[in-house]
Amino acid sequence: MVEMPERAFALPPRLVEAARFDSTGHLTDWIATLPATIDVLRSLWRLDLGPVMLPGGAGSWVAPLVGRDLVLKVAFRHVEADGEVAMLRLLDGRGAVRLVDDWSDDSTVALLLERCRPGHTLGETVPEEGQDRIVCDLLARVWATQANSTFRVLERMCAYWAEQFEDKIERGIGAMDRHLADDGLRVWRALASEPSADALLCTDLHAGNILAAQREPWLLIDPKPHLGDPAYDVLQHMLNCDERLRADPVALCRRMAALTELDADRVSGWLFARCVIEGLDRPWLQDVARMLAR
Repeated sequence: MVEMPERAFALPPRLVEAARFDSTGHLTDWIATLPATIDVLRSLWRLDLGPVMLPGGAGSWVAPLVGRDLVLKVAFRHVEADGEVAMLRLLDGRGAVRLVDDWSDDSTVALLLERCRPGHTLGETVPEEGQDRIVCDLLARVWATQANSTFRVLERMCAYWAEQFEDKIERGIGAMDRHLADDGLRVWRALASEPSADALLCTDLHAGNILAAQREPWLLIDPKPHLGDPAYDVLQHMLNCDERLRADPVALCRRMAALTELDADRVSGWLFARCVIEGLDRPWLQDVARMLAR
């Protein structure tokens, strides 16, 4: 059996940071099992692993294979990302990194994935406005994919986030005008419950989750699939565009809607509600919400 270099056991900084702020302790416990889990996978798939990739993700450990254009991703199993394997299999490399094999137990999902080369992120090389079209083109390909009903529905995720937000408001965590909070929750729940196309969604597509590749210019990674309204799916990219959000969020909504042929008012409504929901943790988003409300 191939011996794994000691350097491969290094923990990526983002994973260490996430564990530090995990009040449940579940992530810390999972990290303690990583060496044994990786050893199981090395034996199962006969892997020769290189050094862990840095800075890494907040809930996963990723390392390249030596001599093969593949990477091993070992991820902490959590509800939002529970459909990643199914979605990657469904996309089968169309606009997304290709899944070669997978393994899971109660706490872990492991994926053997194609390695993207050169592998830099969209955000590292393409100016923000240039990212818009690439993000929208990839999303459109995902939405056009015929999906079955085994994926979680967006409404359930929105209900969970709404409950968390209400709990923070009631406990006085953070500061927000109560009228803004109530308006945001009302719009959030209304949009989530309205009948709309049950498209396959990424829900977390942004410039950091799009890698440069050779098979296609850009491939998405790390989807958190749900079924629901495509107008929701452009939010994560917009929420990473701080300067444009602060300057003119309405114009940004109109641009993203035009690039995706979505309804601009619906995109704006989702962004308003999401800015309220996240406004306790990122207070400047409350100002963005107020601009959108006007």
